[in-house]
Amino acid sequence: MKTIVIDTNVLLADPQSLLAFPDSEVVIPETVLGELDKLKTSRVDPDLRFRGREVSRILFELSEQGSLIGGVDLPDGGRLRVVPLDSDVPMPEGLTTRNADDRILAVAFQLCHSGGCTDGLTMVTNDLNMLLKAQTYGLEVERYADGPDGGFAKRYIIRPFQRYRVPLGILGTSLAVFAAIIVLVIWGPGARDSAPSAVPVEFRDQLPAAQQRILDYLTILERDEANLDTRLSLANLYYELRLSTGDIRYSSLAVRHYERYLELRPESSDVRADLAASYFYGGQTDRAIQEAARILEQDAEHVQATFNLGVFYWRGRQDFAAAATQFARVIELTANGDEQAQSVNREATAALEQVRQEAADAGQPLPEGGTF
Repeated sequence: MKTIVIDTNVLLADPQSLLAFPDSEVVIPETVLGELDKLKTSRVDPDLRFRGREVSRILFELSEQGSLIGGVDLPDGGRLRVVPLDSDVPMPEGLTTRNADDRILAVAFQLCHSGGCTDGLTMVTNDLNMLLKAQTYGLEVERYADGPDGGFAKRYIIRPFQRYRVPLGILGTSLAVFAAIIVLVIWGPGARDSAPSAVPVEFRDQLPAAQQRILDYLTILERDEANLDTRLSLANLYYELRLSTGDIRYSSLAVRHYERYLELRPESSDVRADLAASYFYGGQTDRAIQEAARILEQDAEHVQATFNLGVFYWRGRQDFAAAATQFARVIELTANGDEQAQSVNREATAALEQVRQEAADAGQPLPEGGTF
């Protein structure tokens, strides 16, 4: 049985991740429970406190079967246990008990080197620093978004129907030309005297491509804060980085620039829909629901906002009836649309079916038909 060690940020992103690894032994380091407990009195976003309480609720229900330290059976045939740090075993070099992330990593390391995992161990985290540090200690690591179910957010949240985006091939060419122009303007002949604080080309060229693009966008915005096209491109880049890396910090950066964009173009429903999704990715479900509802007040047939509102209710609030209502509405709106609309229709149908199943499993069966 493979061992899965879950980091705190994964549980706060999706409390149901406890049950997302069938036929595996799910390990919760005791330090994670301490971090969840701190949320009860911390001045953090209410959504994070809600998710922390949801994790505690699931663990409390599982504890009715027996000791969590000893291990309890999961519904899918796997097991779950809480594992404390063994203070009698020396900490791996470079880790310290003063740091919560280090204690979590030490638990995984101790399990891996004490024969406590027979079929291999995987550390699951959405924190980039944790991921990199775990790899330096030879641990197998994966992001939750890349886990067994592919990550509900990647599978379900949809974006605008290319109303303000261009095909990826054209975008790539444009970005290459754009970056070349920036280099010539900022680091070309005669520019060094007028821009002494410019980043040296040699350093810039060593940055990953995404960071180079961020640097280019920020350079333009430093000179022209009102350049909305550049601000939107930067926000979209942060959005995509949140999806590809699982790093929650990119959500707040995306939110910052979407909000600035909407200050000048508040009528842009598609951008507001991406703002709502960024709130959700950042753990702010209430804000996400508010923004989606704001879009629908102005445009009751906005498919993306309707679909994503269903996801927010479903995964953010476990409000199965409200989620089912939104997905049923999407199915109605896309019944006779083009190929793209039909694709969304199929996604909504699949989501509605899964919501029904989860509602039934939770003892909250939904009525047949479109009224919930």
